[in-house]
Amino acid sequence: MREVALSALAQSPDGVTAALEAVGGFDNALVNGFARVSEPQGAALAALAGAVAGSPLAEAVSAAVAKVSTGAIGAEDLSALAAARAALLGAVHDALLAQADTALGRNRFEWTEPAQTTAPSALAVGSRAWLGELAIAGWRGVDHDLVSAADQTVEALLAEPTLRRLAVLLDGFTAELGGSAPIATMDRIPARRWADLWARALLLSWRGPESAVTESVSGRLLPLAVDVHEHGTAVQAQLHGVLEVAGAPSRRVRVSVAAAKVDTIVGPAIWQLLAAHRQLLTALAEHRALELTDMPLTGTGDLLWDDHRAKAGEPADPFVTATVQLPQAHGPAVAPLDRDPVHIAEPVLLDGYKIRDGALASGDRRIRLELDALASAGPLTAPIVNASSAMIGLLRWDADSWSVRPLAVQRKVKTALTAFHNGDWALGPTDPKVAKAQAKSGDAVAVLRERAGRLLRK
Repeated sequence: MREVALSALAQSPDGVTAALEAVGGFDNALVNGFARVSEPQGAALAALAGAVAGSPLAEAVSAAVAKVSTGAIGAEDLSALAAARAALLGAVHDALLAQADTALGRNRFEWTEPAQTTAPSALAVGSRAWLGELAIAGWRGVDHDLVSAADQTVEALLAEPTLRRLAVLLDGFTAELGGSAPIATMDRIPARRWADLWARALLLSWRGPESAVTESVSGRLLPLAVDVHEHGTAVQAQLHGVLEVAGAPSRRVRVSVAAAKVDTIVGPAIWQLLAAHRQLLTALAEHRALELTDMPLTGTGDLLWDDHRAKAGEPADPFVTATVQLPQAHGPAVAPLDRDPVHIAEPVLLDGYKIRDGALASGDRRIRLELDALASAGPLTAPIVNASSAMIGLLRWDADSWSVRPLAVQRKVKTALTAFHNGDWALGPTDPKVAKAQAKSGDAVAVLRERAGRLLRK
């Protein structure tokens, strides 16, 4: 990714700014709710309707905006507004992804919509009613009583495996709102995030029970880099790689494995929580290819990981894979509900750059580096990234501009070119100082497992 690519990303595609302004206006309107619509809220809703005036949503959204103004809005009307918001973000996503694909000279598979064979579940009706109450109250009107009103609905959804996607979303959403309630006292409200969750949940409630449409693939998976997502109660390692299957074009794929955790398990210790995926961790730590046999693959390029169907194979340098294989690998299709700029994460190889003030510079072009997102579970640090000469990272869209999240770098150590990867410590820290500090602090995972076993035996 050289100066020519950065130049192609310098300006936002036409219409992106206007679309995001319409979405932002609607999100701000949700802050105070629709019980009594103020003049600024009315203007924001009118702007949303105007933005989709030339689409099939036009009539439904105009009718919904009219009903909001009279205070007689229902679940279907709110769903139309959520659909308009999602459509605008989907258009922004598609424009940005097309811009990135053009700049990088990449191809992508087209999305094929699976047949909808079942009607929406009756269990989802309760979720729509509660989401409607949220919209009427607005975020500033959310208190513990309103949050707890969703408890039975979430419990019922969690008991139905085919509705797990909606259930988990609502479970996390209610927990986040409950942890912030009463929201009227908050100085800053995450309007975009909560509107994202609200709209996504509302649209999911209209979908029938679904299961991922998959095919079984056998071939060679060449890892590029792993992105580690850590939360107080969960951790996820998401590997980006290139899949080679005989008789088919190579494709970019993802592997996501996750585990529950407590907030005292941090740093390299989190890899122990993923120990069941031994072949995957070996490939990450030792930079090896993975031989796959009948591994499920979804239409969105996600391998549904089964460690028994994989075997760590020959050495495979991720930087060689990024140089030779990545440019020609087809990108995955994107499902309609995932078409949101926040989900863009394209693996890229960068070189020939300089890093100044937290930004990667090539010629007169600059792109922000997400140095605050470096994982504590690996050897990457800001000084190592700043001294690098090549990088594998994720090209992302953050708020109003492109950014890069570093996942692996090459830099000179003395006279040798040395690679540092997020997954280098997947089988344990290789840095003697880190390993010594971890040994001195004790094995938190082993202690917690022993205590849990003791409680279960009682």
